[in-house]
Amino acid sequence: MDKVKRPDKRAERSRRTREKVVEAARELFVAQGYGATSLQEVADRAGVAVQTVYFVFRNKRTLFKDVVDTSIAGDTEPVATMDREWFRAACAEPTAAGQLRAHVHGTREILGRVAPIMPLIEAAAATDPEIAAQWPDGPDPRYTVQYAAAEALAGKPDTRPGLSIEMAADLLFGLLSPQLYLIFVRDRDWSPDTWEEWARTALTSQLCADPGSADGRHDGPPARNAGG
Repeated sequence: MDKVKRPDKRAERSRRTREKVVEAARELFVAQGYGATSLQEVADRAGVAVQTVYFVFRNKRTLFKDVVDTSIAGDTEPVATMDREWFRAACAEPTAAGQLRAHVHGTREILGRVAPIMPLIEAAAATDPEIAAQWPDGPDPRYTVQYAAAEALAGKPDTRPGLSIEMAADLLFGLLSPQLYLIFVRDRDWSPDTWEEWARTALTSQLCADPGSADGRHDGPPARNAGG
């Protein structure tokens, strides 16, 4: 008879400890800033020994990177955004309107976690070269995700005629940015529900054909000029 595989209790304890430390660090970084937060404070908030924090993360910079990565993903699993179930399901929607509805909802979940720490990333990177080096110059990963979403939109029956992938990617990248999310939700006190409905409506009006016109044309954004 096959042996029943027992759960690895040690691995599970290690995972839970890591999650507690990351969550504690996130709360403290948001509340008082990266520079003002000590690993001892993180350990106290997480209910673990500070030696445990050093053992798992080695230093505060590595812990900060974990906080950022976990905020984007929503968990500690090493799965890229484009391989996440919500993103793949959104891209698989048969219509552009359906994809945008699912994509904006999934992006809202990420922005709710990531947007509050964006100012921390900028501040920490400006004062700590080693942190800045963790996000090297190159293609913005967020643009890469939005470009993939734009590619999935192309060719769907209700996509606005003549819309280029580049223009669609630009609009997704701009309207679904953490900066714009913070302006509305943090600065103007919009609810996340209100922001989601606005973003979905705005993107649908720009990226989908106008169902009220005879030829499906839509007065959307001008063609993207390759020269800027």
